[in-house]
Amino acid sequence: MNQITSCPDEIIKMYAEKLKVCGHPVRLKLLCMIEKEDTCVTDLWQCLDQSQPVVSQHLAVLKEKGIVTSIIHGNRRIYSIIDPFIKDLVSSFSVPKS
Repeated sequence: MNQITSCPDEIIKMYAEKLKVCGHPVRLKLLCMIEKEDTCVTDLWQCLDQSQPVVSQHLAVLKEKGIVTSIIHGNRRIYSIIDPFIKDLVSSFSVPKS
C-alpha cells in the first residue's frame, strides 16, 4: 500500500505565515496594485481611499515579512513584490468579466 506523505511542517508554516500576512484585505489590494506596476505610497493611499499612515503601516508589515521591498527614486519610495510565491499568487488573480 502506498503511503501518502505530507509537506514538511517547516514549509507549511512558512506558506501559512505568508498567506496570513497577505490575507488582510487592504494588504491584498496593495499587492494587486503593486503587482500591476511599481508604485509609490502616495499613489497607493489615494487609489485605496485610505489614509497615508494606514497604507504605510500595511506596507511596513509586508516589507518586514520580506514580501515587498522599496527603493527611493527622487522623492518617492517605490514598492515592488520580491517574494516569488506571493508574486505568482497575485499575478494569477484575474478581474471577472461582466
